[in-house]
Amino acid sequence: MRRLRNIMLVTLLILTTMGSWSVLAQDKPTVAVITPYLAQPGTQFMVEAFKAAGEAKGWTVNVIDTAGDVAAVISRIEDAVTQKVDAIVINVDPAQVAAGLQTAKDANIPVFGLDAGSDPLLVTNVTSNGYAMAAETSTYVIDRLNGKGNVVMFVFDAYPPVQKRGIIADAIFANNPDIKILDRITPDVTDGGIADSRAKMEAVLAANPEPGSISAVWAAWDQPALGALQAIKDAGRENEGIVIVGIDANPQALDAIAANGNFEASIAQDFNGMGATVADLVENYLGGEKITQSVTYVPTKLVTASNVAEFIAK
Repeated sequence: MRRLRNIMLVTLLILTTMGSWSVLAQDKPTVAVITPYLAQPGTQFMVEAFKAAGEAKGWTVNVIDTAGDVAAVISRIEDAVTQKVDAIVINVDPAQVAAGLQTAKDANIPVFGLDAGSDPLLVTNVTSNGYAMAAETSTYVIDRLNGKGNVVMFVFDAYPPVQKRGIIADAIFANNPDIKILDRITPDVTDGGIADSRAKMEAVLAANPEPGSISAVWAAWDQPALGALQAIKDAGRENEGIVIVGIDANPQALDAIAANGNFEASIAQDFNGMGATVADLVENYLGGEKITQSVTYVPTKLVTASNVAEFIAK
């Protein structure tokens, strides 16, 4: 009888240990992060922040960059499903990768948006309020021009978070009858957007050679603003008072604002906060928490010469 009791105790200990190993294994999920936009500084910061937060939680985080190929995101999502990851995070327009998202849904693998767009196939999307950022920067331009002048816009309607910015800027500029939009440009973003924006701004400058013919450049993110700045400098027109604004407050933009030149303002998004927030939401969801909000907004702040030092210091 004593021997039987010992055998039962050993068996119970083994089962308990195996159960503990199972719990530990479940507590360390694998998460795939998929984006075609890793060449963009903002995306890099968000993905790095998510990866750091996930690895701090003991996860395996696999970052997959399709290098500008949006269609390839679908097959990469399908690959992640085949690999049976625990969750997927995307940084791309969900409407353009719906087939991949449906595959994940059918496999009961949750997908989260990291500055993507809202979609029923996503658990939630963590982003900045694009409407508010565009309103603040376009209003800044109008105020600087005293409501009158010619504006060049750089937009990117293929990506929902940026498309929203262009729509709001369009509306605010249109509400000021003395503001004229000279051009609404969509740059090639394959290499990040600076080079093509520079080339396209050079064409606008050539078409409008008279001093004062261009009053401002409004860019939906910083890369086109930086390209426009380079073109203006190369054309020797930096002393015409052309006002440039962007959105993201990436390091190059902050340096340009600090130089007190044409690049006057940007919006600081909390990219680290976005990445960390998505990681927390993934953790909560995998832990059984129900997430009801389709969008989670992370706060932003206008950056000008008056407060840029605060952001460079970070």
